[in-house]
Amino acid sequence: MKIDVIGDVHGCMDELHALFLKLGYVLENEIYIHPDGRVPTFVGDITDRGPDSLSVVRLVYQMVIEHQKAYYVPGNHCNKLYRFFLGNKVLEKHGLETTTAEYRSLNTRDQKFISKQFITLYEHAPLYLQLPELKVIVAHAGIKENLIGRTDKKVKTFVLYGDISGEFDTDGRPIRRDWAKHYQGNTWIVYGHTPVKEPRIVNNTINIDTGCVFGNKLTAFRLPEKETVAVPSKQPLLEEKFNDFP
Repeated sequence: MKIDVIGDVHGCMDELHALFLKLGYVLENEIYIHPDGRVPTFVGDITDRGPDSLSVVRLVYQMVIEHQKAYYVPGNHCNKLYRFFLGNKVLEKHGLETTTAEYRSLNTRDQKFISKQFITLYEHAPLYLQLPELKVIVAHAGIKENLIGRTDKKVKTFVLYGDISGEFDTDGRPIRRDWAKHYQGNTWIVYGHTPVKEPRIVNNTINIDTGCVFGNKLTAFRLPEKETVAVPSKQPLLEEKFNDFP
């Protein structure tokens, strides 16, 4: 088995197309297929902030649900969009407003169609993906070693939001603990969530959210090869959005 884990897309459809082509996929019947049978794996946060979130939803739905040619785990932005589509009261900010604006521009029939697709995609997704044959776990914001195998509320919060401290920096962003520094497992943890300029490898963990929506690049991590492949972003570069780790 061979997989390509794709970092946070955030509605950057053009860059996703470019990454699939660079990875050797071909477009067949509106989905991407690899001639060697590689399986794309989305690390969550496929929507919000970027220019074409609903097109990404349609593609991921087709690949994961209709054709079962890809994997997907949800991120915190996915969770918020899911709650919006359920009719829950959520604040349309931090990027969600771009997706809901796209949604409201559709006619009623198309609105029902896309919301049903996303709800189905979300409800069929595992909280995190375990692939023992590749010794890898894909989790949106990562997962601590002692949480692996669990799916309770504490694990859900960690997987969606990271190791949050409850505190905020001067820009209002949540301060997260660097859980990867303490990870000692032999299983690879592939995650995103926190934008970094370059993929960050620490103790058999790799963060592949290279901030495509913030103007840097969209990155995939290939297994079993353990190599990264990236394409440049078409979005404006926002330096302040990236995290520097010691």
